Amino acid sequence: MQNTNNIDLSSLQRRDFASDFRWGCSTSSYQIEGAVDQDERGESIWDRFCATPGHIRDGSSGAMACDHYRRWPQDLDLARNLGTNAYRFSIAWPRIFANGRGRAANQKGLDFYSRLVDGMLERGLEPWVTLYHWDLPQALQDQGGWANRDTVDAFVDYTDVVSRHLGDRIKHWITHNEPWCTAFHGHYEGVHAPGLKDFKTALQVCHNVLVSHGLAIPVIRRNVPAARVGAALSLHPLKPASDSAQDAAATLRHDGLRNRWFLDPLHGRGYPADIWQRVGDNAPQVQPGDLEVIATATDFLGVNYYFPEIVADAPGQGVLATRVVEAENVERTAFGWEVSPEGMVTLLSRVARDYQPAEIYLTENGSTYDDVVGADGQIEDHQRRRYLMRHLAALKEIVALGIPVKGYFAWSLLDNFEWAEGYIRRFGLTHVDFATQQRRLKASGQWYRDFLRGETA
Repeated sequence: MQNTNNIDLSSLQRRDFASDFRWGCSTSSYQIEGAVDQDERGESIWDRFCATPGHIRDGSSGAMACDHYRRWPQDLDLARNLGTNAYRFSIAWPRIFANGRGRAANQKGLDFYSRLVDGMLERGLEPWVTLYHWDLPQALQDQGGWANRDTVDAFVDYTDVVSRHLGDRIKHWITHNEPWCTAFHGHYEGVHAPGLKDFKTALQVCHNVLVSHGLAIPVIRRNVPAARVGAALSLHPLKPASDSAQDAAATLRHDGLRNRWFLDPLHGRGYPADIWQRVGDNAPQVQPGDLEVIATATDFLGVNYYFPEIVADAPGQGVLATRVVEAENVERTAFGWEVSPEGMVTLLSRVARDYQPAEIYLTENGSTYDDVVGADGQIEDHQRRRYLMRHLAALKEIVALGIPVKGYFAWSLLDNFEWAEGYIRRFGLTHVDFATQQRRLKASGQWYRDFLRGETA
């Protein structure tokens, strides 16, 4: 693609995109809601994980977060005033079933999300719901969590209740957010809840999550006849660390677990044979019919894009014998992630070419920087603003290439609880003072607003 450092970003216009293009922001329940002990909500794995010292960098939790559970009208006003026409949020499973399952759902939890969805519609925001954004009920984890096949059935039952209750008002449904993170951050690296470190368990979790995705789709469609259903994957463009054949082979192996392990079975190809052979006895238990279930047709593919990865051969290092290396002399966010709008073009070009999804939505894209509130109360986050502008310039090129991207959701509307990083990392277009819960639109949010209102030129 054309280098976005060398083009006139001020020429970006909303009218460069189709009139029905979805423009939104994404959030997730545990990261913003707070109120973890209110209205009969049950304990989640993140409540338990945060309560264990050493898991969260600043020792915090999502117990209060953005207090969105009480302040949601104000937050939806922020989304509306940005000029967005869609809003992606997630349901807290423990608010619906405190113990993960049961004969009767928690009506108070259902009523909260009913009010929230009504609030979106009143503000002209199309609801995009994610059923699972990592906050598994702790009661299910105590029984084995996602490694236990019974959790698949519990997820389908939960999906049935939520889709029956909200399906008259929600058309777009995302089953899972980033199953790679659920499986590997949570069960192999141990940096996310539930904090396990076992490769075989991680692969079984991945499989069970994908099966639950496939089984949930017909349930949603039965309850919501006009439903559009998909999953949101965290995907990365990859390149080898050198021109050597060894690094090229390592990159293929890394791609096999990072990207193809999800894309292939979701698109009817089963698990990648090269990686299945390599994981050996760690391979998950697959029941007859599972692969057909995972390949249940979807209406769109959600892609969360943040950064590329560079891969080197690393004999003896892990099952894949690979390692990710850092590029030198590249721009990075405060998280250390490489800033690469070009990588987004590369990634979505590859996805469209190799898997041909009917529609693609960028369900997350964003950046974290060390924001400073000025004496005048303004947050001049020029780096985040430029990050956003450059990625929308890349998005314009992606659409021009004929890749069927139909929407963009910025991560995130609000600064929030950033998982293992606590409140150290700020991704929001809106600054949140967590002591006072005051919201202030940052310079990046002001630019996004002006872009969406057609006022950037």
